[in-house]
Amino acid sequence: MSGSSGRDTERDFKNFDVSLKESGQFPLRADGVEVLQINLGRLCNQACAHCHIEATPDSSDIMDAETVDACIAALAGSGIPTIDLTGGAPELNPHFRRLVEESVKLGRHVMVRCNLTVFFEPGNEDLPRFYADRGVEVIASMPCYTQENVDAQRGEGVFEKSIRALKLLNDVGYGKPDTGLVLNLVYNPGGASLPGDQSELEADYKRELGDAYGVVFNNLFTITNMPIGRFREYLGRSDSYDSYMTELINAYNPAAAGSVMCKNTVSVGWRGGLYDCDFNQMLALKCGDGAPTDIRDFDIERLRSRKLITGIHCYGCTAGAGSSCGGAVVDTS
Repeated sequence: MSGSSGRDTERDFKNFDVSLKESGQFPLRADGVEVLQINLGRLCNQACAHCHIEATPDSSDIMDAETVDACIAALAGSGIPTIDLTGGAPELNPHFRRLVEESVKLGRHVMVRCNLTVFFEPGNEDLPRFYADRGVEVIASMPCYTQENVDAQRGEGVFEKSIRALKLLNDVGYGKPDTGLVLNLVYNPGGASLPGDQSELEADYKRELGDAYGVVFNNLFTITNMPIGRFREYLGRSDSYDSYMTELINAYNPAAAGSVMCKNTVSVGWRGGLYDCDFNQMLALKCGDGAPTDIRDFDIERLRSRKLITGIHCYGCTAGAGSSCGGAVVDTS
């Protein structure tokens, strides 16, 4: 297939709902809400080549105090056990620490998706200790264990800062036995291909980072690059959109479709909109099926079994071993 057409509509490729019907899984429905994932905005101290939300250091798209308050109220009134904070770099939102503090007070498990280099931004030097004192789970971007590959994807000097940040987390107990402080790393491919086997990559990371830098961590999550946002632009520039979509569609895995993260997650956008996942958020596809579409109208009962909004991009989460914010969703070994 030619890669230059830039086609990206359901009519041009096999409709995702057709694949669901063929595997007896249409329509996909939520089966509860275990995670409230909150995107605190597009402000970031990096501008990574794969970023599906197109975060930048000069973005003004950040969640305001009133919307943060609405998120806290939704947590307090719903009993959702886990809050997953993302961005951009979520730590750059001025209301970030208050959101963490209030979530911990409510007894929720807090996860933060951290780019590591944010620790070296002014005022953030104490973040490793801040996280450790509150038992926050850190999920850190680390797309490779080599400097060349990391800097190519995320910018010059990022690898060196990331290693320094990982050592700071280790120093306060993260990734070490019997501390209860969980440090997970995230791998995503450097180009238009599916991730390798998660368990094999985890072993490689632990060996390479441990031997070369003395870094330890708990788990590695492999995440497929989604064909949206900045990565979609890369696919167009590299004349590889069609071939990448074809690879995703041909690798569709019914078992992965049955375990997608949106089945137990609600995503909150920086303006307060409600979405089935962070990817739908970036495509402006709000929750449907009569579910609320704004955090200010949060109603967990109407969200628990909603029909999920799907599209061509959903092949990214259902190809091969599947992909979620917690890595692969099925074991294909």
